[in-house]
Amino acid sequence: MSGDRVTKALLFISSLTILLLSAGIVISLLGGALPAFKEFGVRFITSSVWNPTEGSEEYGAMAFIAGTVITSILALIICIPMAFSTSLFIAEYYNGTRTSRILRSLVDLLAGIPSIVYGFWGFYALRPLLVATGLTDQGFGVFTASLVLAIMIVPYATSLSAEIISMVPAELKEAAYSLGATRREVIFSVVIPSARSGIIASFILALGRALGETMAVTMLIGNANVIPKGLFAPGNTMASVIANQFGEASGLKMSALIAIGLLLFLITALVNYLGKLIIKRFA
Repeated sequence: MSGDRVTKALLFISSLTILLLSAGIVISLLGGALPAFKEFGVRFITSSVWNPTEGSEEYGAMAFIAGTVITSILALIICIPMAFSTSLFIAEYYNGTRTSRILRSLVDLLAGIPSIVYGFWGFYALRPLLVATGLTDQGFGVFTASLVLAIMIVPYATSLSAEIISMVPAELKEAAYSLGATRREVIFSVVIPSARSGIIASFILALGRALGETMAVTMLIGNANVIPKGLFAPGNTMASVIANQFGEASGLKMSALIAIGLLLFLITALVNYLGKLIIKRFA
């Protein structure tokens, strides 16, 4: 067998393995979630009641869906201006300088810090600060979790955006400069339009990471199984409730937690799909 055939066979096997693994994950989640959906039907998605009392069990995922969406979107809103500005600073204004290299290294370092470390930092530093300002009584709530979540995904989005901006051909910028354009005009008329689809993709990937974040959010959101009544009110996310209750779950409750995992999987897949549509729209 020639080298080309061997390479083609290996690539085919690798691709097929990924497809089989993806299908296996979906089938496993569907099988585990089926009892909960049979018991509660659509009410499992629309209800926010979470009652694990034996004999009167009732489970609904809406409170956790709301908590996940609110914390993730708020984190992304906080992240975008910070990450976008920093990526421009690194890749355009100070590109090739010692300052840029140091800052890029720091960004890469922050992107690799485990989420539990961010959770500890938020618990012991950020939470008391918010309490001291009088914004919240105990420092637990949606805003605290979202703020730490935003700080977590800023390095991730910054690193990806900076790489995309760095890939804009120098010839395009030089052509604009030769026509008398200022740096600001070059950035907003040449660099950003050329890198737009990649920048959007970086923030979509950052949102995907925020949706599935567990430990840092669990330590700060308050873990209340209710729809948050405000930014500083406690709540819970889909990943957090699974992490908190999976170890002691069985029977119908276990099925409900698996169903929440399936919904999280579908939400993440939907976000990625919408992200691809947006990228195609602005490419």
